Amino acid sequence: MHEPAQPSTSDQLTRVLYGDNFLQEHGFWRRLLTTEPFRRSGGGTPDERLALSYHRLRILNDTLDSGARLAADPRALAALHEWLGPVDPALTTVAGIHYNLFLGSLLDHDPGTPRDLSEFLELRSIGTFLCTEVAHGNDAAAVETTATYDRERDGFVLHTPHAGAQKFMPNTSPAGGPKTGVVAARLLADGTDHGVFLFLAPLTDDLDALPGVRVRRLPARMGSPVDHCLTSFDRYFVPREALLAGEQGRIGEDGRFTSELANRRRRFLLSIGRVTPGKLSMSACAVGSARVTLAIAVRYAGHRLVSGSRGAQRVPVYAHRTHHGPLAGAMATVFAMSLLHRRALDSWESAPASDRDEAERLVAVAKGWITWRAREVIVECRERCGAQGLLENNGMTELFTGIEGAITAEGDNLAVHAKAAAEMLFSVTVRDEDEEEGPGELDDPRFLGRLLAAVEDIWFDRARDRISAAPAGDPLGRWNAASGPALRGVEAYGYRQASEAYAQAAAALPGGPARERLTELHRLFALQWVARNSGDLLAAGRLTAEQVSSLPDAVERLIATVARHAPALVKSFALPERLMSDWPIAGPGYADAYDDPEGSWHRHRRAGVGGRTVDFRRPVCGSKRRPLREKVAALGTRGVLLAYWGTTSVLSRWFEKPQVSVDESVRPKA
Repeated sequence: MHEPAQPSTSDQLTRVLYGDNFLQEHGFWRRLLTTEPFRRSGGGTPDERLALSYHRLRILNDTLDSGARLAADPRALAALHEWLGPVDPALTTVAGIHYNLFLGSLLDHDPGTPRDLSEFLELRSIGTFLCTEVAHGNDAAAVETTATYDRERDGFVLHTPHAGAQKFMPNTSPAGGPKTGVVAARLLADGTDHGVFLFLAPLTDDLDALPGVRVRRLPARMGSPVDHCLTSFDRYFVPREALLAGEQGRIGEDGRFTSELANRRRRFLLSIGRVTPGKLSMSACAVGSARVTLAIAVRYAGHRLVSGSRGAQRVPVYAHRTHHGPLAGAMATVFAMSLLHRRALDSWESAPASDRDEAERLVAVAKGWITWRAREVIVECRERCGAQGLLENNGMTELFTGIEGAITAEGDNLAVHAKAAAEMLFSVTVRDEDEEEGPGELDDPRFLGRLLAAVEDIWFDRARDRISAAPAGDPLGRWNAASGPALRGVEAYGYRQASEAYAQAAAALPGGPARERLTELHRLFALQWVARNSGDLLAAGRLTAEQVSSLPDAVERLIATVARHAPALVKSFALPERLMSDWPIAGPGYADAYDDPEGSWHRHRRAGVGGRTVDFRRPVCGSKRRPLREKVAALGTRGVLLAYWGTTSVLSRWFEKPQVSVDESVRPKA
């Protein structure tokens, strides 16, 4: 009998990042993106890239046992975005719309309504979601598209009354195949406006929009190509079954409207409940994109050699504090993003349906906090890769533009955080009474937790003071007075939640290297935030002047420690080597991507035996890369060691599972 092998440090940290059910929740997607149809393509026109994304959507759908099962599983939806987002943002966008917003909305509404979903599950028609309008974005409850109940035909007439009511940015062109939409419109029955509901409406066939539907492509947006359009309706009829009914309301057999909810805004929020899983998916997409970008930057920094302090010396650029310092900080942030995302997902899943306000607020704040932090990480990593990071083949520009879409999608970040700020402004936060108020030790995680809570309290107290001092009778003026510090309070709430997730994850690990690495990352993350707010904490008596003075040195020591372990920490991201090989600068032979078969170096002539000149030819082989012996000779011993340090061993490919386990959450077809 043999003792079972203990998980390595990387394996333990992988479970921290992805959860205990790593293989079950993530294994399928992780392997799917390494298969040939999902490898990064080289170039192509925007229309060709869009066609490829829809082609991949069909391949993805064919691998599932049921698209409905995916749509009903928020964890699987989040994992899809986490892994496919960095590889093909356009595919991730159309897949998220089809499975979450479209299919999910159909599944969430009245199960008693007979509805054949086979054409959507088999992708004979691709689903899309039409909510926002030219004149209505974050105020989608005010959309002006109408759905008038027609008693004679027992159905609804969709109509766009003016230019501002055109549906803005849905992927409604015939690209990829016929499209069917879930349309948000004002339900008018017997002359009464009952609020905004969702309606199922076919939109296009293979070639064009259906009669009564007008679709126009919008100008190209930054980032991956998606067929974003303006869509309008000209008295377009849909049958009674088109209404996605539920407790928010329905049309009875007698043609009368009834609802269990008197408030029209609550009816609307219930109808678009799929926006919350959408926010979780945007967070997951941001986490995955930041993780990949950081992995590329750390690996590139390890094998990009620059001149050292001595003329003949060559050192990796990562050896410089100016280079590894920002990447160490980004590492602490990426772990924080991952942990906060899991915390929000767990909280939302475990919250009872009758009391989800707190959980939904955490999901909303986390979406804004994570996507903003992802942009910071991606920008930093792009800069650390210099001009190489600007080239499309190295992936970073696509991820940068992609994160801009996540910041705006499923509710613009600023609007989402402003809503949370207004809700939290007058809520009462109860802190543990037995906790000490005064200064503690900066290496004590509990003390750091109290400091992060204090920052949150300071900003919300300021917001309350400002709203109290504002003149009465002017609600907008009072909010404007308080909104600045209130938004800072929401940001601090995000940092506190991420720090608590760090502490919880570290406490769950056994003593050893993995726990040490996570504790170091946690301390660096927390101390950098404390340093940014040290003046306020000093004024509030939460820090001493001596502690404020010692903060820079404490941060520097942690940066050195985290930077030393960064290559190993990147391994905990569990990114398949086959995936990383699709970005040239992620490997030590990145210069080979720019080799020129007709270059003079391939026609070089050298002196042969007896003074004769002979052609120097590259060996004929299946690979365009130089033979290993040539590489070793060119690099020397030092260069070989540095190159090995900067990349993951190819042995990792040999241990990739060749098939999908039957116990995974999204199973392939037999």
